[in-house]
Amino acid sequence: MVLSVNSSMVFRLVLVGVAAASLAGCAKPKTPMATSLPPPVTQTQPPPRTELPPATQTPMTQAPLGAPPGSTQDFVVNVGDRVYFDTDSHDVRADAQPLLDAQAGWLRRYSAVKVRIEGNADERGTREYNLALGARRANAVREYLVSHGVPADRIATISFGKEQPIDGGSDDAAWQKNRNGHTAIVSGAR
Repeated sequence: MVLSVNSSMVFRLVLVGVAAASLAGCAKPKTPMATSLPPPVTQTQPPPRTELPPATQTPMTQAPLGAPPGSTQDFVVNVGDRVYFDTDSHDVRADAQPLLDAQAGWLRRYSAVKVRIEGNADERGTREYNLALGARRANAVREYLVSHGVPADRIATISFGKEQPIDGGSDDAAWQKNRNGHTAIVSGAR
């Protein structure tokens, strides 16, 4: 059998060769696996201990590294931005008062900051009921802050009812998290 070689067959063979060479060039080289571990590092003496000076600032005025005082992060980390409510209640709980006191102090200190209190509810109940309950919760937080020296014109309120849960579960733990008043900074923070 005699094969005749024409230019189209040569072109195809060259094209296949170039494609094969291109694919071979793109392949990652195999890296050899280490067959043994390096010897363990032994330390004969413990490292010297560096004693740090005691903190001189209170937690409210001491900002974490990277959080400038008066920033939103400073507010969230050092003060706290969320208080919780009992079922079907808009009364500020006793355990929420220290956090709201700290919020009021922070807001008095940074007088350019404006906030929005977002009232939230758990998933139980009708949409309308939970919107109304969320509004009462937001207003309860607002009234607390105003009664502790924060000017009322710096505080807006909104109710999200059950529309923006922070925990999507349908159990007591999730419902407890979702019954909250969230203080969100809207302007004036550094």
